[in-house]
Amino acid sequence: MYDHEDLARLQSQSLKMQSWIRQQTFSPENTKHLRRFSSWEVSELIFGINQSTFRGRLASDPSLPGGEVEPEGRQRWFSLDEINELRRRMKVNRKSLMPPRPAGKRAFRVAVANFKGGAGKSTVALHYAHAAALDGYRVLVVDFDPQATLSHSMGLTDVAEDYTVWGIMARDLIRETDRMNDALVGAESGTALPQRKIPSSIRDLGLSELRHQDFIKTTAWSTIDIIPSCANAAFVEFASAQYRHLNPEWSFFAAVSRYLDSLGDDDYDLIIFDCPPAIGYQSMNAVFAADMLYIPSGPGYWEYDSTTSFIGQLAEALEDLSHGFDGTFPAGKMTLPKSFADIRFVMTRFEPGNDLHRAMLEAFRKVFGDHVSENTVEMTRAVEQSGRFLSSVYEIDYREMTRETWRRARASFDRAYEEFRDRVVVAWDKI
Repeated sequence: MYDHEDLARLQSQSLKMQSWIRQQTFSPENTKHLRRFSSWEVSELIFGINQSTFRGRLASDPSLPGGEVEPEGRQRWFSLDEINELRRRMKVNRKSLMPPRPAGKRAFRVAVANFKGGAGKSTVALHYAHAAALDGYRVLVVDFDPQATLSHSMGLTDVAEDYTVWGIMARDLIRETDRMNDALVGAESGTALPQRKIPSSIRDLGLSELRHQDFIKTTAWSTIDIIPSCANAAFVEFASAQYRHLNPEWSFFAAVSRYLDSLGDDDYDLIIFDCPPAIGYQSMNAVFAADMLYIPSGPGYWEYDSTTSFIGQLAEALEDLSHGFDGTFPAGKMTLPKSFADIRFVMTRFEPGNDLHRAMLEAFRKVFGDHVSENTVEMTRAVEQSGRFLSSVYEIDYREMTRETWRRARASFDRAYEEFRDRVVVAWDKI
């Protein structure tokens, strides 16, 4: 027979293996560092200009960042900060290299969601965040999934649950309850109305005093921040049910949205949510806070079946919220009934030469029409390798494999990201 002590021992053994893997994957101090990018990548893949033109610009203006020259050869390698300075200062055909961003708008929020495990949510969120950063955007990623795949891939492994989405929700419960209590007025008799009480076991955690910056952590990418997750945050589903009992009028699904409302409109350009494979308190927070719903799906029938169930159950849940909080929902940047500026489906793990995959893609397009992305995320050896090493294709040095293998994988994500970005820019004007 096995009990909780056996489970704890197995976890301890696994944590030792995790530490060893991080040592092999990251730097000796278990810290993830972002590599430099070659002048070929910067010119042709990031800026979209001829490499000789790029070198000419650098030669004509010595004040521009020159990167580091490799010991042997003439290739230069640039950091992300140097790339962004070049982007700000250079123009091509009198056009700015800065990415499009509607004036006067807050950051655009995208939820990558589907309750089918293995659909590619974390892979899509990670690669789109990295591609957006290379495109010049400032990105905040929010990991709602207690499996914390995105957090680990971003290099965060030692995260306390207080500083995850659970902490944001518990903090919101306290603050919203206090706001409601402060708003109570006496009855005609002068008798005070009953106060909603939060037990000391929750108040004494000190979460209500945390600033919004306390939840945000930096990453190896200078223009990407993260609100991380951890395994201990898994109990948020149980805790949230208790919290709703303590204050039935608490609009639990809007906790993260209210938190994001406290950020400056210009703090970030894109906010990307990686959702757990379930419809629950965390995923409902992500969906409600999002301007766009992005739904990845694998190319099999079961993925199609699961995706169909997901959007059906999500529709019912959002309808229930709209009725359940009618007239009592506090004003913010999101309103009821919940609406999205766009809803997109993207097929992941796609193999162009696979007849079944092509047939499933056509089935998706027949059912969901223009909501299905034209570009798929292809399954390549480089993508598989990036997953094993907790990295995106953008982080892998192309010299670690054949350039063609790396280039094919990157091209797949580039096409998918560019379509994603174009849809975001159009939807951005609607918020």
